[in-house]
Amino acid sequence: MRPPPAPYTAGDMAETINQWAVITIVLSGIALCVGVYFIRSGNREWHMRAMLTASALATIFLVLYLTRLGLGYEKRFAGPEAWRGPYFVLLISHIILAAANLPLALVALWNAWKGLRNAGTLNNIDAPAARPFFNRHRAWVRWTVPVWLYVAVTGWIIYLVLGRWGEVVTRG
Repeated sequence: MRPPPAPYTAGDMAETINQWAVITIVLSGIALCVGVYFIRSGNREWHMRAMLTASALATIFLVLYLTRLGLGYEKRFAGPEAWRGPYFVLLISHIILAAANLPLALVALWNAWKGLRNAGTLNNIDAPAARPFFNRHRAWVRWTVPVWLYVAVTGWIIYLVLGRWGEVVTRG
């Protein structure tokens, strides 16, 4: 007779949440790239869909990430000493730009929404009431997209590094 399975712990839940967080941010980064492709191809409707998908997935990531931290689950770097400095430079730049990315993305989304509202349709974005908002949207995303991609890619690198050289730290 087999023994009963071990109970599902908060640490197990946090690890599962962490895996879903990584999946959502990877998909968010892909949707972001797809959205950039669509707007460069002149496909405004699919650009909007891709960017809303990227934003929704990034929001889900943030909720999952904060939930995982709320459960007291973290990993800290325990890898080679020679990698400690570069790892922390990457981590600190990631944290600072991740914090900056939220307001950047919100302002870009706000201007796109206001522009679309004033245009009435994506086919009317040159309407005088809409154009200033789309111009601001375009100006903001010139900063937002590179920051978002940097944060996504460095997040994936940090995840992989901690997967190899991380040790779980639980606060209890």
